[in-house]
Amino acid sequence: MQNRSVATPSRLLWTLLALAVAVSLATTGCNKLEARDLLNKGVQDYKANQYDKAVEKFKEAKRLDPSLKTARLYLATAYANQYVPGSPDAANVEHANQAVQEFKEVLDQDPSNLAAIDGIGSLLFNMAAGPPPNFEMMKESRKYHQMHIKYSPNDPTPYYWVGVIDWTLAFKANQQLRQDYNKDVPEKKRIKDIDPLPEKLRADFAAKYSADVDEGIAALKKGIDLRPDYDDAMAYLNLLDRQKADMMESPDERKKLEDEADTLIDKVKEIKQRRESHPPPTS
Repeated sequence: MQNRSVATPSRLLWTLLALAVAVSLATTGCNKLEARDLLNKGVQDYKANQYDKAVEKFKEAKRLDPSLKTARLYLATAYANQYVPGSPDAANVEHANQAVQEFKEVLDQDPSNLAAIDGIGSLLFNMAAGPPPNFEMMKESRKYHQMHIKYSPNDPTPYYWVGVIDWTLAFKANQQLRQDYNKDVPEKKRIKDIDPLPEKLRADFAAKYSADVDEGIAALKKGIDLRPDYDDAMAYLNLLDRQKADMMESPDERKKLEDEADTLIDKVKEIKQRRESHPPPTS
């Protein structure tokens, strides 16, 4: 009589494990297919501006396939599109926070993903604008635009945003200094927006914000070097030159910076006129 093969406990264990792996792989494969199907359906909802429906599909696609980066990006962007800058409504702010969180999860998988980096930078800037303005959040936004520069140094756009943020920080601080000063002096002695700052205010302003202004000027000049007709960057460089002028002790240095700012305004006008007279061909 022939001996029958008997499954030992060890062989039985490995057989069960093999079956479990096979089932797991099959389930994973099905999940990935379903995730991609939901992603495609979510994209259609997204394109139709049906963001609530799109969000649910992208969330489920993400759950089924956590490695599906495109679903995470679309989910973050769908949240971001529901955010209305300036509205303090709690649900509105939550859309922005959810978008930032999703973009950060993309960066956990792919630290150099420029879409996620720019998404966070843009959302933080809009959230920080207030009212009231949140300077720390604005500085955090700047870090993400600087991160973009690290990964893509020949892209002029992040240099522009660094300049915009640096101007915003300096301008709002300058405004506040003037407002606070004018509260405590007779009307005849109040300073206008175009007037030089009184010496103590000038020195305080320069001490606190000269680094931001210098950084912004350098960033905008770099952006213009990379895109010589970058009129938006020139417009903000003009504004930063005027903030720099408010830091100058010497009237001659102030005048020099104001003249440079005026020259930039003329150049912006020239570029815009040239662009209007030679519009790009339509396809």
